[in-house]
Amino acid sequence: MKKSRGRTGRKRRRKHLQSFMDGVSCSHKLEYIKLKKWLKDRGFEDSNLKPAEFWDTGRGLMTTKALQVRDLIISLPEKCLLTTGTVLSSCLGEYIMKWKPPVSPLIALCTFLIAEKHAGEKSLWKPYLDVLPKTYTCPVCLEHDVVSLLPEPLRKKAQEQRMAVQELYMSSRAFFSSLQPLFAENTRTIFNYSALEWAWCTINTRTIYMKHSQRECFSLEPDVYALAPYLDLLNHSPNVQVKAAFNEQTRSYEIWTNSQCKKYEEVFICYGPHDNQRLVLEYGFVAVDNPHSSVYVSSDTLLKYFPPLDKQRNAKLSILKDHDFLENLTFGWDGPSWRLLTALKLLSLGADEFTCWRRTLLGDVISARNEQQTLNITAKICNFLIEETQHVLLQISQLKRNKENLKKHLALVEALRLEDLKILQKSAEVLCNLNM
Repeated sequence: MKKSRGRTGRKRRRKHLQSFMDGVSCSHKLEYIKLKKWLKDRGFEDSNLKPAEFWDTGRGLMTTKALQVRDLIISLPEKCLLTTGTVLSSCLGEYIMKWKPPVSPLIALCTFLIAEKHAGEKSLWKPYLDVLPKTYTCPVCLEHDVVSLLPEPLRKKAQEQRMAVQELYMSSRAFFSSLQPLFAENTRTIFNYSALEWAWCTINTRTIYMKHSQRECFSLEPDVYALAPYLDLLNHSPNVQVKAAFNEQTRSYEIWTNSQCKKYEEVFICYGPHDNQRLVLEYGFVAVDNPHSSVYVSSDTLLKYFPPLDKQRNAKLSILKDHDFLENLTFGWDGPSWRLLTALKLLSLGADEFTCWRRTLLGDVISARNEQQTLNITAKICNFLIEETQHVLLQISQLKRNKENLKKHLALVEALRLEDLKILQKSAEVLCNLNM
């Protein structure tokens, strides 16, 4: 007898739609089945978290039960964590112990990841390595054309990041060569620059903070990294709060939630109150409507709007520099920051008001003329940044059509610039209301 499709069909459809909205479970995929078994062998109790694909955040973990405030989200035994201790107890240990000058904890972990990835099927860590991203969107991986589309302060930091990783590679090549007895192939082909870049990004984007005691075989940089399989599938949200730490009693790394989470929803953790530029720099992603985000104003932009003939211009600039008022000048969701307005007020002081510069830095009102000019210039800068951002967004959409291979990287910069645009438009509204 045929069943009527009426109610159950509707129910099933609704359920399917709901699951699509929440996320599509990935726990049936072979790599996750193997990872779960591997973790279980190391003492990990199956939690209420399932790997899933979410339409807005990509891969993450969903909860199979409603979570209340102060619930334990996940508890990962020490045996599952990858630390410098893991590296030292591997075959790399004796080479690290005798290498002078000592390598950093970071290089030790990078070396281990590269060696284990190279070992393939023979690696004890294969189930974890198989679920790690193959590529990253950190600035260090971005093409020059894409980096040039980043906002100015971030562009500079991105270039510094690339230099730091290149330097790390150059300074570690002799150490990599010393590992030759462990490998049949030439170490130069195994420990090449792109392998180091991948390992560095893995550690930079995925490690949890865990302090280890200082060991003599390592350089003096702090040893605070631990890679946490499965736990590192949790995505960041600026709107949640969690408590995360290594529990000495249970010898596990634990995360407790301070927010509620409905059944089948994605579970988030918070990496800290970072703005989007910091999230792009450190992790290679953007948080939509991030309350901590702001748009930075460079000192070059600041000075575009002041008469070069102002006799006190240089004196004003050195005052701003001495009192650290040329950095971190921003527009936020609630308009221009106090720091930005203060810097502009000082630059707007008339020749007869210049002696009041100290009062300006303390936030005093000097004159109605000064207040009005400051608001006018702030609005001009805001509009200039809006136009600049729109211009870059146009460039990005043209590049996306022509450069298929850069699509993922361009999408990241586009997301960042779109968030900037929202903040600047909000600031423009605030300024408009202030002027009225």
